[in-house]
Amino acid sequence: MKRRNLLHSGTTVSEIGLGCLSFAGFYGPSDEKEAHTTLAMARDLGIDFLDTANVYGMGVSEEIIGSFLRSGGTGFTIATKAGIWRDREHGNRGFNNKPDYLRRELEGSLRRLGLEQVDLFYVHRRDRGIEIEDVMETLLTFKAEGKIAGIGFSEIAPASLRRAVAVGPVDAVQSEYSLWTRQPDLGLLTTCKSLGVTLVPYAPLGRGILADKRLDPAAFGDSDFRRGNPRFTEPAFSLNMQRITEFRKLAEELGTTTTALALAWCLARGERVIPIPGTRTAQHLAQCAAASDFEMTGEIMAALETVLPVGWAHGDRYSAAQWNGPEGYC
Repeated sequence: MKRRNLLHSGTTVSEIGLGCLSFAGFYGPSDEKEAHTTLAMARDLGIDFLDTANVYGMGVSEEIIGSFLRSGGTGFTIATKAGIWRDREHGNRGFNNKPDYLRRELEGSLRRLGLEQVDLFYVHRRDRGIEIEDVMETLLTFKAEGKIAGIGFSEIAPASLRRAVAVGPVDAVQSEYSLWTRQPDLGLLTTCKSLGVTLVPYAPLGRGILADKRLDPAAFGDSDFRRGNPRFTEPAFSLNMQRITEFRKLAEELGTTTTALALAWCLARGERVIPIPGTRTAQHLAQCAAASDFEMTGEIMAALETVLPVGWAHGDRYSAAQWNGPEGYC
């Protein structure tokens, strides 16, 4: 497994990380035993960058990682997030970037993970009532106190990133980015590169559409995020699968999996791009790791642009309710 730079301090991680949202049942049922098996496989594969958040299962994902660490699972670089609040009773959500709230949530994450310091701490979503410069001051205070080693933001616009960097060093920005969702190509990717900020694509497999397992929306559970997502509902889903059929053929011709090919595309987008595919199973994680050994060429990149050109996906990225949070730009 090759490595890439994550933090300005020089901390490097595996060039493919593991998103741990799935441990909380976001895409279907999971349990601690299965998650621990996946984490053990990550260690064996050389994947040492884990991404979680306080709201993933209302702390469940962090607790699972923490119990694995306490059982001897050392050697991981861990990122977590705060800034989204949910009420347990109704599932309503909002955003809070106030210092006291972020501190309380960070300390809760550290307790669940069993750590004194987290390697990377993201503001999960912007609270539009608080200027990003003030949020940066809060994060710099946490860093000075030794509670976090690196600072990150999730789903912010390039203009917001430039404002944040004017206050202090931002190590990473997390954004949805894949052959399925190309918005970072409209400025975020180049801004990160110019500022020396690592881009961490989440959902690099298009929430499963680019993976090898064929999806059946009829099998999505009630709590599955995709159940109400425009791209996974008809007629958009069937139209999208026509393109995916061509993508599968290309992967077969290249002697690889769609999973590895999609992640290799992400890796080819820049030296400081570190995708974090999420999975519940050790078998799928092994397919993800294979992307690190895939030899991407200009010819293959051109073929991918032909099969899955920019803007190929039918349906909006989010429903109206799901759009609440990410910053728009361009």
